[in-house]
Amino acid sequence: MVFRVAFLNLEQDHRRWNERRHLVVDQLADLAPDIFAMNEISIPAQTGRWLQRQATARLDHRFALVQQTKTNTGSRIEGEGVLTRFPVLETANLDYRTQDYVALVARQEIEGRVVDIYVTHLYMSRGDESLRVFQVQQLLEWIDSREDADAQIVCGDFNAAPDKPAAKLMAETFQATQSAPTAFTPLADEKGGVAHEYWPRLDRSIDYIWLRGPLKSVESGVCFDTPHADDPTLWPSDHAGVWADLSWT
Repeated sequence: MVFRVAFLNLEQDHRRWNERRHLVVDQLADLAPDIFAMNEISIPAQTGRWLQRQATARLDHRFALVQQTKTNTGSRIEGEGVLTRFPVLETANLDYRTQDYVALVARQEIEGRVVDIYVTHLYMSRGDESLRVFQVQQLLEWIDSREDADAQIVCGDFNAAPDKPAAKLMAETFQATQSAPTAFTPLADEKGGVAHEYWPRLDRSIDYIWLRGPLKSVESGVCFDTPHADDPTLWPSDHAGVWADLSWT
């Protein structure tokens, strides 16, 4: 069996969400993932629930939604989430106790095996790399404490290119499915302001699907990387996404 996992940082409901959300759904329908992990779900706009309804309607599967808000004041703003068509056996979350950041896990049954799907979002790209390393250390400790799963998949915006310490620490025990550039797209707001204007466009990979256990990536690539046909400044998000077709080894 081959199943498809995809991930996208949604950029909350910022920068013309009501317009670009249709790009997200159209490209999601074309991609047809079995599992769709998300960063920056907007809590006020309930974008996770909206995408759940759209995915269920467009892909002809009933998708479960698991989401976890940030902590403290961030709990009213954004969260992490995952849509899945597989049975969810258990959920849990980790509070990094740094800058309101969290991770979630949704344990699922896939072809009779237990897989833990983790979704997380690490400290911002322009921030101190040592904080991202600290978050990865906590994440790995948490994953190791849940060693009774058959395999683990970690999805998220790590805000760290493959040559950075945080990504290197993950790579000691996990394998990334790809390293193509995902940050940042030319997504602009209503006034033409481009997201993350201080970074070059799509110059590095910071978004990942990491694997550990008896899983292999059959094929993988970048997704949510096509702007509106009539507006080159309207993209699905300020990030491109990643996808991977996985099978058991």
